Amino acid sequence: MQQYLQNREGLVENVFNKVYNKYDLMNDFMSFGIHRIWKKNLLAWMNPSSGKILADVACGTGDIGKLYLDFTNKNNEIFCIDPNKSMIEKGKNKLKKYKNIKWMVDSAEKLPLKENSCDYYTISFGLRNTKSLNKSLSEAYRVLKPGGRYLCLEFSKIQNSNLEFFYKYYSKIIPHVGKVIVGEKEPYEYLTKSIDEFINQNELIELMKQNNFQNCSYRNMSGGIVAIHSGWKI
Repeated sequence: MQQYLQNREGLVENVFNKVYNKYDLMNDFMSFGIHRIWKKNLLAWMNPSSGKILADVACGTGDIGKLYLDFTNKNNEIFCIDPNKSMIEKGKNKLKKYKNIKWMVDSAEKLPLKENSCDYYTISFGLRNTKSLNKSLSEAYRVLKPGGRYLCLEFSKIQNSNLEFFYKYYSKIIPHVGKVIVGEKEPYEYLTKSIDEFINQNELIELMKQNNFQNCSYRNMSGGIVAIHSGWKI
């Protein structure tokens, strides 16, 4: 398996320390706003019912948490967890009207949650930034209740050669866009490199199975630019 740039100690933290203040703006700009559709599709596939607890890991500024509460008429409870304190503070301010969110600063590899405590676990565009994919998956399995569901939204491998050609060209532009909007080029060089080096859809399915998830499957979106992976703790 490939070794990721994120395994360099402190690199990911440094990247997000530089971009947190304009994180949402850059997400909109780089994806032409499509990331919002991808996240809504994740919630639609989850189809959560009322009274359930979600752990949203690598939560950023809380997009998934907001969608989850809106989807369930704000009747559910969420743990929004991210290793970057500045990102958490920005999320708290953005979603201060939402009272059902517990914000926590911690990593996917060491969740501050009890075993068998959550009905759902989501991680969106964060798995490839973890130091250990296996540890992140085993922690997700640990905190889920029996019958709980794991959902991962992540950049993946494009299935269309024409789209892949365009995407590779666009990826070369992204760092320069980051320089203009955020004032930093290096974080977006990391971003494009980490996407390029991340494992493919079927490799992630195999890792999920190795970490005891069952009924594993995935759905490609936008031609495989991103994929949603799903697995169950049974």
